[in-house]
Amino acid sequence: MPVSVTLTGRMVRLEPLTERHAPALAAAAAEDRTAYAFTPVPHGLKAARAYVAAALADQAAGLAMPFATVRVSDGLVVGSTRFAELDYWQGPVLWPPVPRGPLGDPYAAVPDAAEIGGTWLSARAQGTGINTEAKLLMLRHAFETWGVRRISLRADARNLRSRAAIERLGAVCEGVRRAHTRGLDGLVRGTAFYSILDEEWPAVRDIIELRIAAADSPSAPDRPLTADPGLIPA
Repeated sequence: MPVSVTLTGRMVRLEPLTERHAPALAAAAAEDRTAYAFTPVPHGLKAARAYVAAALADQAAGLAMPFATVRVSDGLVVGSTRFAELDYWQGPVLWPPVPRGPLGDPYAAVPDAAEIGGTWLSARAQGTGINTEAKLLMLRHAFETWGVRRISLRADARNLRSRAAIERLGAVCEGVRRAHTRGLDGLVRGTAFYSILDEEWPAVRDIIELRIAAADSPSAPDRPLTADPGLIPA
């Protein structure tokens, strides 16, 4: 799987998730949990440690690359996000097509497609532009360093706030898979699927960079840049 990296912007730093982040994640998640109705977010230190352990197990299995989301201004951990559903297309064509791991040295491999998900932020970090810049950093790494052909995103179809945030990035809605799985509330839910292709990336990058620049302008109105409390990976 790809080697872990730290991605740093003006407002946010995405650093490889480790066990030491668990207490800070528990504190971030405890601020105000009203925005987490559709998003799996750990509650308490024990749950945070289990959350980190599960994320690191997925990483060891080559399924994900999890990050701690850190606010640059004060070094405070304000949430988490990850690359997931890493997919490799090298080798003979398989039919029916199924996700598979890399051929050869897994530590030298980069995926052909991936998903960005598992995103959540503390209440005070929501609407500050941190999520938008984090997405820019991850998309730039995926398309410009890895050279992926597609990045996917998804959300509970009922989570209109997250869906609007994804759409503001410039992602294309591929549709809603009805009665796809059970939601956190135990009810059967649909899942809205989105994607960004490599040929679409330059235009998407321009959209995100313009939004960040507009928010940084001294004449910008005092309103949140984004309202995305979290994207769920499955």
